[in-house]
Amino acid sequence: MTIQPDAPPTLAAGHDAGTDARRPALSDRAGEALLRRFLGGIVRTGTLRLRLPSGRCVAIGGGSPQVGVRLTSPATVWRLLTNPELALGEAYMDGTLVMEQGSIYDLLALALANMGGARGPGLMRLNAALRKAMRRFAQHNPVARARANVAHHYDLSDELYELFLDGQRQYSCAYFTASDDTLDQAQDNKIRHIAAKLLLRPGQRVLDIGSGWGGLAIRLAQGAGVGVTGLTLSAEQHRHATDRAAEAGVQDHVSFHLRDYREEEGRYDRIVSVGMFEHVGVPHYRAYFDRIARMLAEDGVALVHTIGAAHGPSAANPWIAKYIFPGGYVPALSEIMPAIERAGLHVTDIEVLRLHYARTLRAWRDRFMARRERAAALYDDRFCRMWEFYLASCEAAFRHSGLVVFQIQLARRVDAVPITRDYIAAAERPARGALAEALS
Repeated sequence: MTIQPDAPPTLAAGHDAGTDARRPALSDRAGEALLRRFLGGIVRTGTLRLRLPSGRCVAIGGGSPQVGVRLTSPATVWRLLTNPELALGEAYMDGTLVMEQGSIYDLLALALANMGGARGPGLMRLNAALRKAMRRFAQHNPVARARANVAHHYDLSDELYELFLDGQRQYSCAYFTASDDTLDQAQDNKIRHIAAKLLLRPGQRVLDIGSGWGGLAIRLAQGAGVGVTGLTLSAEQHRHATDRAAEAGVQDHVSFHLRDYREEEGRYDRIVSVGMFEHVGVPHYRAYFDRIARMLAEDGVALVHTIGAAHGPSAANPWIAKYIFPGGYVPALSEIMPAIERAGLHVTDIEVLRLHYARTLRAWRDRFMARRERAAALYDDRFCRMWEFYLASCEAAFRHSGLVVFQIQLARRVDAVPITRDYIAAAERPARGALAEALS
């Protein structure tokens, strides 16, 4: 690790260095020194060129890649020292952290690549431990709180999501089967992959927990001849999905309801949940899987598609929890399995999707940045910086911090699905899979 100063900041013409009234206060100089030391413990590969509020510029680390950052406020220095995971995003949103070389993604990738799956220096580990100790409170999501959490993120302008999502508004990990897949193709792949694992047959009743804007439910009804009930807590999503079902002519086969999974009492042949489990909360895992077991037919099949943590249990990122997904949490597989076991369900398949979400987020971020002016017209520049930070930080986490996607197939009977996985690939091949062909 190296910390090398650049040339000292120049004084204004005619200014006497000996009477520099603008010299940083002692506390500010101490904060800058502590921040340099803190960052030196993180950045060992690659170079961070940091311009501090005093004007002093230092190079931390060494080699490539190189990223340049300017901090404009002494208060930001201290916030970065005391709660870096929250303060970094807030500083970028507020414009007190300015990128001078590279993008905010480059900065995040540099930091996370150096940290790997580690929790970071001592203070970061302490903050993480405190958050983990408090997570049962933070993730207490009764129905009313769950509704408020969903509204925070999903009841934004309808036009916002049009800026960066695919045509079907699939707001979850796409599935890239080829290097040149477009986002729309990869989202189609994801739907076919899920449909294959559900082993759908015409006339079956399907429950979609967390149905979003309705794309998955509508495609399953069209391609497999099933009836689908979708559940969402977002009023905007419910309105959009209902309109889309009518436009697609499947309103007699697909219905959407503003209803929590804990309020659903039906019985279903198939249950699917994509990108919703992250909002359940650890204290509610048992109730979630108990409800699936209760609603699933004796010979039924369920599929839960969720972001997961490959490095074990942790706590929610404080910036994400405050600004993007309040009450959200990325679970480790070790936290999910006990609840499944206690619910009496069989795990019939687990697949781990690696880097697919990183590619998805990159596509979303590219689309959003290409239409940034439209987003600023809807909200403002601070919102745009917040959204860019959200997409960039998530992509960096999937590339460097052990985030993956779990697809967990469940059944009440151990013989509910074939005993080999060959049926999945067979159903996805258009030449041999009628469902895949219909969904193409």
